[in-house]
Amino acid sequence: MLTNTLLIVAISASTVLGPPPTRIEPVVEELHGVEVVDNYRWLEASVKESEEVADWVAVQNEATFAFLESIPQRDAIRQRLTELWDYERFGTPFKEGGRYYFYKNDGLQNQYVLYRLDSLDDEPTVLFDPNTWSEDGTVAMSGTEFSDDGRYVAYGIAEAGSDWQTWRVHDIDAGRDLPEEIRWVKWGGFSWTRDSKGFFYSRYDAPEGGDMHLTVNKFQKVFYHRAGTAQADDVLVYHTPDHPDWGFQTTVSEDGRYLIIAISTGTDDRYRIMYKDLTEPYGMPVELIGNFEADYSFVGNDGPVFYFRNNLHAPLGRLIAIDIRRPEMESWKTIIPECEDTLRSVSLVGNLFIASYLQDAKSAVRVFAMDGSLVREIVLPGIGSVSGFGGRRTDTETFFSFASFTTPPTVYHYDVVTGRSEVFARTRLGLDVSDYVTEQVFYESKDGTRVPMFICHKKGIELDGNNPTLLYGYGGYNHALTPYFSIQRIAWMEMGGIFAVANIRGGGEYGEKWHKAAIKLNRQKAFDDFIAAAEWLIENDYTQTKKLAIQGASNGGLLVGACMTQRPDLFGACLPAVGVMDMLRFHKFTIGWAWVDDFGSPDNPEEFKALLAYSPYHNIRLGTAYPATLATTADTDDRVVPGHSFKFTAAMQAAQAGDAPILIRIETRAGHGGGKPTAKVIEETADEWAFLVKTLDMQLPADLN
Repeated sequence: MLTNTLLIVAISASTVLGPPPTRIEPVVEELHGVEVVDNYRWLEASVKESEEVADWVAVQNEATFAFLESIPQRDAIRQRLTELWDYERFGTPFKEGGRYYFYKNDGLQNQYVLYRLDSLDDEPTVLFDPNTWSEDGTVAMSGTEFSDDGRYVAYGIAEAGSDWQTWRVHDIDAGRDLPEEIRWVKWGGFSWTRDSKGFFYSRYDAPEGGDMHLTVNKFQKVFYHRAGTAQADDVLVYHTPDHPDWGFQTTVSEDGRYLIIAISTGTDDRYRIMYKDLTEPYGMPVELIGNFEADYSFVGNDGPVFYFRNNLHAPLGRLIAIDIRRPEMESWKTIIPECEDTLRSVSLVGNLFIASYLQDAKSAVRVFAMDGSLVREIVLPGIGSVSGFGGRRTDTETFFSFASFTTPPTVYHYDVVTGRSEVFARTRLGLDVSDYVTEQVFYESKDGTRVPMFICHKKGIELDGNNPTLLYGYGGYNHALTPYFSIQRIAWMEMGGIFAVANIRGGGEYGEKWHKAAIKLNRQKAFDDFIAAAEWLIENDYTQTKKLAIQGASNGGLLVGACMTQRPDLFGACLPAVGVMDMLRFHKFTIGWAWVDDFGSPDNPEEFKALLAYSPYHNIRLGTAYPATLATTADTDDRVVPGHSFKFTAAMQAAQAGDAPILIRIETRAGHGGGKPTAKVIEETADEWAFLVKTLDMQLPADLN
């Protein structure tokens, strides 16, 4: 029997001042012949269910905030962030039922407000203002789905950042909600039938026993709900009791004829596809794609011809057409073939396909005719990211938003027929963004792979190795980090910092091969890429170890945790947020079981070995000098449960042999990040930046000292 001695974490005699040592209660398990010791299993319990865990949270927060309050610049940083945040922000408009809708935040509103326009020349009126739903701004709108006739809108409500949603139906013209509530919804989407009488949606059964923020989410089902009736009367449309891990995304085709059910087994873009002919009331769903081999993202249809974004034998993506009357693969047609760029999305608007690509993590957009011939490339204002291009086949207009690291979002109205773009709404800041620049560099990872990285900073900095630098990464789930605008990053650069984003493997910047290169047994390559980015910044005199901080959230929190435990000598400070830190137990809570697509399964002997080799919690070594660390999580995070960060922090505090603080900031009435009120985001950012000012020994401009 092997014993993993790294897991036996004791209290270090040289623990820095901070919270008292956390109680150790070892749980010993033999997993695939390895004896694994978990000293802090008791911290997995819910704050709401365990008084001892709640007390631990209170003690940790008390120590953390005592440290943060001792930083003289903290209040000035918070005040400056508040000033910078106070600007109008617009979402990308969309058209439903002959009306236009868009989200807007006046500046410091906790939640975005949804506005309605009967025409583009009219003054907007408020449809929903979630800021009125709670005093502290912690109740957010999680989504909307409008009926075809524009009379109704189904909308989701999420409380305290939870992934659980309650949906209501609103009669827009009458200005009132219908009486029903749709509960126990997480993901899956809502899709109205063409007659606007009801919609299809996916949900789980009500949790039985225990904390609903910890229980495993399985056995999702597809239902039909008729507007104005009770949820108890909903009709079960599709479920797979023999496959509890299958999840369902429902879409009604624009012509109203078909219900398309995309079936997934985890987080990968690999789907089985079922469809149901809605003109046949008693017709059963028909299988179109019977395996989980590739991405089949439904784009639209032309009668029985279905269009899908697909990556089968085309890892960078293509658009295909499948005639459901001749569904065999040899009858499929490629409409837009794979090219040298990564195809990220396709929409069908005005009888044209609008395809969004990535070129070295930067956006490019092309318009194609229905036969796949190129119509035009949409000229973008610069190097950045675009979003939007929603609409219907009958529309002649759409909207898109463009932004970059140093350019706030500008919303454009796009004429599909002429190809002309006009500014619809432009963000106006209270500072001159021309003072900042972005460059893209390429560096070599440990195995020689060429990896891109964006670097942003004030003009005129000296490459003397003395710049405070914040390196950000993610590297998972086929998610691409593209140039995006963030006012908190601008504040960081205004403070004199450099901000860098490494587009490491595991992400989707270069398609499925880039993603698959760093999953399961190869996950270490993502960490190697990130470590190489840090080394490149130091070698090229942007910064040095004691001035270098790393940051990431969720899967990026895992990235930070793995890198700081593997290379504690390389970083001056670490900001792991809502991270997956226990790689042997992530699959036992909420939706964690779905992450085996990327991580691998602890129940598989070979994948277990790979997980144990980098699991942040299990690779903390007693007597090591770790960088200054401020972990962040929230009590209602029901995606990456807070026990991950609790256990990681407790073990880090016990093992710390250096003088750097190991702290955790635990937010209340907040979750994984979605719907977090502006006020809470500002407070959290101010604390993170103040922590870096202290631990990186930053010299701030005079007005922030």
